[in-house]
Amino acid sequence: MNVLSLFDGMSCGQIALNRCGIKYDKYFASEIKKEAIQVTQYNYPNTIQLGDIKKIKASDLPKIDLVLAGSPCQDFSVANIQRKGLKGEKSSLFYEFYRLLKEIKPKYWLLENVRMAAQEYQYISNLLKTYPSRINSSLVSAQMRDRLYWNNFGEEYRDLFDFRYSNIPQPKDKKILFKDIIENGYVTAKKAYCLLEGESRPHKSNKRRFRRWKLVGFVNIIFTKENLSPFHNRFLSKIEMERLQTVPENYTKPLNRNQAASVLGDGWTIDVICHILQRIKNE
Repeated sequence: MNVLSLFDGMSCGQIALNRCGIKYDKYFASEIKKEAIQVTQYNYPNTIQLGDIKKIKASDLPKIDLVLAGSPCQDFSVANIQRKGLKGEKSSLFYEFYRLLKEIKPKYWLLENVRMAAQEYQYISNLLKTYPSRINSSLVSAQMRDRLYWNNFGEEYRDLFDFRYSNIPQPKDKKILFKDIIENGYVTAKKAYCLLEGESRPHKSNKRRFRRWKLVGFVNIIFTKENLSPFHNRFLSKIEMERLQTVPENYTKPLNRNQAASVLGDGWTIDVICHILQRIKNE
């Protein structure tokens, strides 16, 4: 089986395939972030890097059996007040995925993205001829990460108009808590906030981190004293971020802490992807 991973990042798809025990022959990756490519080649040196998705043509590739993609989400995210949806510079790259999907016609494909406005959700679902599965990583990890997974395999059902709905069941709740994955210290939340690329630019001031956590939320801080003093807190370590994404520990070893946060925040929760891809193995 040959795999093409678009917006491959640090090759979370490859981790999931190996964790599931799904064998593949060649793994082609489209990625432009140098730190992500560095991590991928460190862990999977046989990965065939193709570069910019806009320059990829199906005619230049061998037969592809599985296409994986997690197209940029910044213009979709409901957390982005100025989101432009499919008209945005980054999220419009979805159309490159769609172009290659039509050209390649793989047996299997999977697209991941964030929850989004109803208009974009419906439009993408109409193009792909299926509604997605919605799975929160909180079931298999210590973080809240609510995501949509469009696919053409696994459990499904169809409505009266024969439109497809992905009906992949929810993963079993592993009941992993935030406190279970930290190396030291104390946390107040049962689950961590969603790990995002912005974690690569943490506030250096303990007081500023505490203030943002207290007033705004959506910030993961770990207290180093039981009295929760603002002067005794820290941000997530590399190991803790890898654990949040269920990535093998030390997978991002070639990178410093902030570089690792950038690629991990852009990545997938491996155990969710494995749960979905298991359907291919079953078939």
